[in-house]
Amino acid sequence: MLTCEPCQRMFVSQEAYSGHLRSKNHVKETDGAWLFCPVCDIYVLGLRPWKEHVGGAKHVKAHVAKGMPPDVQPQEPRTVPGHEYCTTCRMHVPQHIWARHPSTPRHLKKAQSARYRSALDEAEKDKLGVVIEGEGDFGVLSTTDGKKGQTKRLALRLTSPAQISVVDYVFSSHRGDVKHCSPSQFSVALAGKSRTLVSGERPLHLDVSFRQGFLGSYQDRLEIKFEDRKHGRQFVIVRNFEAVVGDQHDHDQFGARSVYVPRKVVEEREPETNVIPEPPMPAFEAATKYVVSLPKAAIPRHIEDILSQKSNGEVMRKFKQLLPKSLNTFSYAQYFKPLLWAEEYKMNRDLEFYDIPDATLKKSGKHYSLNVPGLAEKRPSVLKGDTLLVRRVDGPPGTWFSGRVNDIRETTVELSFHSSLQWTQSQRYVVRFKPNRTPWRRQHQALDRPFDEERATFPRTVDVPLSAPGADHRLPLKNALVRDNERQLQAVTSILRLPKGSLPFIIFGPPGTGKTVTIVEAILQILDKSTDTCVMACAPSNSAADIIATRLKEALPAGVTLFRHYAVSRSPAAVPESLRDCICTTEGGLFTCPPRAQVQKYRVVVSTCVSASVFAGVGVPRGHYSHIFVDEAGQATECEVAVPIRTIAGPDTNIILSGDPKQLGPIIRSGIAQQLGLEQSMIERLMKLDAYELPTRQGRSVVKLTKNFRSHISILKYPNERFYNNELTQCADPKIIKTYHGWPHLPNRNFPIIFHAISGQEAREASSPSFFNVHEITQVKEYVRLLKSTRGSFRTASEDIGVITPYHAQCLKIRKALAEDRDTGDMKEKVGSVEMFQGDERRVIIISTVRSSRDFIEYDLKHTLGFVANPRRFNGKYLLTGGFKTLVLITTDTILTVAVTRAKALLIIVGDPHVLQLDSLWRQFLNYVHDNGGWTGIPIPWDPNEPVDDANAYDQDVAQSAQAEMDRLMKALEVTTRGNVVVEDDETGANIDREWRDIE
Repeated sequence: MLTCEPCQRMFVSQEAYSGHLRSKNHVKETDGAWLFCPVCDIYVLGLRPWKEHVGGAKHVKAHVAKGMPPDVQPQEPRTVPGHEYCTTCRMHVPQHIWARHPSTPRHLKKAQSARYRSALDEAEKDKLGVVIEGEGDFGVLSTTDGKKGQTKRLALRLTSPAQISVVDYVFSSHRGDVKHCSPSQFSVALAGKSRTLVSGERPLHLDVSFRQGFLGSYQDRLEIKFEDRKHGRQFVIVRNFEAVVGDQHDHDQFGARSVYVPRKVVEEREPETNVIPEPPMPAFEAATKYVVSLPKAAIPRHIEDILSQKSNGEVMRKFKQLLPKSLNTFSYAQYFKPLLWAEEYKMNRDLEFYDIPDATLKKSGKHYSLNVPGLAEKRPSVLKGDTLLVRRVDGPPGTWFSGRVNDIRETTVELSFHSSLQWTQSQRYVVRFKPNRTPWRRQHQALDRPFDEERATFPRTVDVPLSAPGADHRLPLKNALVRDNERQLQAVTSILRLPKGSLPFIIFGPPGTGKTVTIVEAILQILDKSTDTCVMACAPSNSAADIIATRLKEALPAGVTLFRHYAVSRSPAAVPESLRDCICTTEGGLFTCPPRAQVQKYRVVVSTCVSASVFAGVGVPRGHYSHIFVDEAGQATECEVAVPIRTIAGPDTNIILSGDPKQLGPIIRSGIAQQLGLEQSMIERLMKLDAYELPTRQGRSVVKLTKNFRSHISILKYPNERFYNNELTQCADPKIIKTYHGWPHLPNRNFPIIFHAISGQEAREASSPSFFNVHEITQVKEYVRLLKSTRGSFRTASEDIGVITPYHAQCLKIRKALAEDRDTGDMKEKVGSVEMFQGDERRVIIISTVRSSRDFIEYDLKHTLGFVANPRRFNGKYLLTGGFKTLVLITTDTILTVAVTRAKALLIIVGDPHVLQLDSLWRQFLNYVHDNGGWTGIPIPWDPNEPVDDANAYDQDVAQSAQAEMDRLMKALEVTTRGNVVVEDDETGANIDREWRDIE
């Protein structure tokens, strides 16, 4: 057991301990300590002031005068003038608050921690002459051996002339008063009938057995109670047991190869004082002829100064002062521009993670190639036209060469530098990645442009039509299926009948309800209605925009032309074959936008939201497009959606937004921007207004689609009831959604959902903060093998299987595991994050939740001391996205509406119920699966018949149970420790001046 004294935390492995020492929490804990400088004979408060002190002129002068080394290490002073030292908190407390310090929450928490740690330490010791011999680690067992069971023997010896007998022996999880714990896989029995220990004679033996056929990591604590009959007292000795059921090959192949050491983030990076620009690329820079140039929109210095401060609370306080008190038409730009700068700043800082400290360049003619680890997985994301900075490792500080990315090939980028770059084959370089600022500049341009169409961004109830037009069954529909879908037909009719200059119309499309089909049909009807209409169709991503363009292209009447605009950074290979005659390129093959006169001849233009500003840039006037459609609007930030609206919409332009505010919103990296509103999409904000209240405004300002054409009713049932008012109806093809009825591996043959409960073990390795879980990798691989090897109608093609997991490390290892397995090795299964599956679907979806953060003393110190103290650490929409919250796992509403509803016919979830139960939505969903017979693996660790508390206080419930268990253990130890200094009552502050003994 390893202990961090300043933080009062215990760790069961060197890996966990080393990672903690480099963590932000540890640094924060130690940063406020007093440090003594023996050179200057002064006290300094905190690590950062210490660094400033030793770099200051006074310190340098003093160490020179005294002949002492300049890199003197700080000493922890025993006394600080005007302060008293608290040994429990390991800090110097000002004397004027010393009297009340023992009653502060910080001190009480530290004192409780000390008592619990001391109790556990004492419990594991041999005592009063009793010695327990034997190994508690069963190692890695195959599922076959786990099912058969394995046994280890403990020898209980007496080494003193005492009268000792064994009173009881029980595993902690076997106690009836221990809540939130699965039944133990461990059991214990006394070998023989005697319970009396006799010094010098044969020992007593306890046989500890482990039996479990399901994959996972298992731990329990054996408590052995003895009685000293001579003195009439009882005492307890504890031994910890653990076993792993798994695939040894997978643990060897996919386990952590090295100890996780968080990558050091340099607080003050080397400045870029002299950046030598890359050679100009006239063809690239002049690909499109703009008449309106983009603003620089660089992050202002005062905003950068605020964001660079260390205190999150102070940053938030100062940042709020920059923003207007309310968001409205007049404060719109003033509100969102700082949020954009905050997000850009955070993206810059995040990119620092990918800096390459020691790289080489290969030269080919005038160009250079650089190998970029993680490029194939877009970590970092580098696009054609981006810039990188390089500096010779041995070069002058501050001097960098800017390189333009000319081409990208899997793991390498091709760069061009100024001719003064001194290159040799062996020269080493430091590499920095710089984000492409064009998207930021386009959003700032949109915010800067005058736009006072209040009905477009802040519609009121008076803007809503008085009545909804009836669904027009006489329309000459291009897609006949729309006629049989009343809500889709209503949406098309309502959009077609909108008066000019209406408030934005919203198509609220839950999963699988055909919102893109509805948009395409509405656009086709608009084009048919009048030859004067022109349509701009946008989406947040190129893939979503390509879907719209492809479907329109297939159905456009003769003579109606479509232009698909791509940014110059887009790879030509990514363009769908059917759209190659809809693009415009330069003679050099770069994507471009035609001049104003030519582009205005197109009846339909399609682009991403951000690239839509190009049309205003080439001179297309406001109002040229009668309609602006934005599909998947819930995935874009408000500023992205504002680009086509604020740059090109006129007084008569009608705006149609399509999406689902219940699904994943935009990915925001900055916690500041996230909390202040950048994470909320425009469609989500508008849906909260009275103008879009459902069902009152149905057909007038919004239509909610309700026919689900994707999922089996069992898969659809929970998200439908929880998030969509039970309005969705299952309309998918029965032949597809009932594919797995009767599959022999379903716990319930007629219920196509499996929750496979695993007591796993999360891990990280090297400098990657991303988590993985070998047990879940093995289980996912096994399910894929079963699906692909099952004979008959259940046999599943790779293309029909999708694996969703929240962590990049887990994605990579699952892909590798599937690729190397000869039964699953064609590797056509899609494996990725929930963002990668947004808008996608598969016949089978397997979800690996990864997180299993219980450790050797699970339900004891971990929960009691607050490692799971904040319920948002185990839920919130960042669980599957790897976002701003402290832990990322699997989300509540967004995952259950996105990841779960990607499945057509079979849904398999692999996860740790002990972790997932802490979130109320997950608990409800897992209760639903359990009640319908879909549970397999370890037993459910809570009562599924108890009502679920939406207040989400299960973390507190577990913590209270853990504290009660620790208190029980301490009470059992009281007889042994009373009169000693091991466990002390600190309620009165009696140990305030005592040294706390080190635990080795």
